[in-house]
Amino acid sequence: MVGDHAVAEAVKMARVNVVSAYPITPQTLIVEKLSEIIDKGELKADFIRVESEFAALASVYGASAAGARAFTATSSHGLFYMYEMLWWAAASRLPLVMAVVTRTLGPPWNIHDEHTDLLAIRDSGWIIGMASSVQEVFDMTLTAFRISEDERVLLPVAVGLDGFVLSHTTEPIYVPYQEDVDAWLPPRNPKVPYVIEPGGEPITLGNLPKSDLYHELHKAYMDESMSEAKRVIAEAYNEYGKLTGKDYEPLVECYRCSDAKYLAVTMGAWSGDAEVAIDELRNEGYQVGLIRIRYIRPFPDDEVSERINGVRGVIVFDRDYSMGFGGILAGELMGLVPSNVSFKGVVAGLAGVDVSPSEFRTIIRDFINETEANGIMRIRKWWYIPNTNGGD
Repeated sequence: MVGDHAVAEAVKMARVNVVSAYPITPQTLIVEKLSEIIDKGELKADFIRVESEFAALASVYGASAAGARAFTATSSHGLFYMYEMLWWAAASRLPLVMAVVTRTLGPPWNIHDEHTDLLAIRDSGWIIGMASSVQEVFDMTLTAFRISEDERVLLPVAVGLDGFVLSHTTEPIYVPYQEDVDAWLPPRNPKVPYVIEPGGEPITLGNLPKSDLYHELHKAYMDESMSEAKRVIAEAYNEYGKLTGKDYEPLVECYRCSDAKYLAVTMGAWSGDAEVAIDELRNEGYQVGLIRIRYIRPFPDDEVSERINGVRGVIVFDRDYSMGFGGILAGELMGLVPSNVSFKGVVAGLAGVDVSPSEFRTIIRDFINETEANGIMRIRKWWYIPNTNGGD
């Protein structure tokens, strides 16, 4: 199935109670498929057709507060239209799941793949993952409900998938039996963290607290839960592996890293192209491996640090850009790389521009050769333009 339909299939198997839907390319296939599934009676859920992306997240916010298992999806400008509600959902400690099909932000108008939209929400309190295949799209979506609803976490989860590259590309996937999923993912406990219901206990939500309460308790507790999420994610994937036979490293995946002297870092679907480049470079005699970021929040600092220990150089590929700063992944990871290790942040693939395995190979090879010849470099931002090797 295509990536968008894999999201819908996972939502169906999670037995979600409420789906809110507003169309935006390249996400629309998700909610269209869920509409068909619900209409056929394959999923007993309320399907809410809303007037905007803000309303889409607001409606599942209310549904989650009422004890329902809830889901929505969006892309690009739709995600930004939700921006206020992103903070409300996280700070209200409401478990819910949203698929974000990554897409370039305008102007100029562009519907193709880029990660800037997903990474722009990293400070809001959401757990944020990024899939690299259609199989992983399904697995991460299904697992997101287990992670979000865990009493040690109680934070919303965003599952990212590359627009068109995964959302509209067909791959064969393994789908577990429904009865096995039901045993692994029981219905949500509606009383956790709280429930708003007619005749229930009166509560207030999002009111005005004292400033010290906001700082010392509220945000500190959220951060503790985000840290605890690392353990919960590891547990969830360990149990999911027993269910499906799929062995996922929790926060990062490492490819040919055990003896690597140099490491490349990627996130998302183009990681497969980078792996091909790593294999080709290995055949040329370069000891290089690949770290793939699976979850950017919680930030995998310990996991990355462990893997870069003892290497000579790290090169990070960003399919995103923070104006006036550079690649977001490079900026977040550079501080983990010791000053005696070469570092280069490469900005490439914006607006859906393809970066082929041969281009990955050339960029990585040049980085290694330059380090070996000239010594340590520390470059946070370097632009790669196809057919023109330009730098910054």
